[in-house]
Amino acid sequence: MLFSRELAKWANITAVMKIDPQKTKDNLNNYARYSNLALQMGTIIAAGIFGGYWLDKTIQWKFPVFTVLMAIVSVALAIYIAIRDLLKK
Repeated sequence: MLFSRELAKWANITAVMKIDPQKTKDNLNNYARYSNLALQMGTIIAAGIFGGYWLDKTIQWKFPVFTVLMAIVSVALAIYIAIRDLLKK
């Protein structure tokens, strides 16, 4: 009788600890989605800054106009793309 009570307790514990495979899959999908979004934003911003830097070196102006301009435009573009992707779900 003692053994059957302990077995019942163990069955209750394992029932509570069961992991839903669908929830785990959804969590992994969300992790991959948001990781990809962060990498995409970083790439867009870096490309804009390096593109502006290259234009400034090519034109050889004293003030880095294109670096500043492309940095602002690339940040705005990255935010726009992030919001569009977040609202897609």
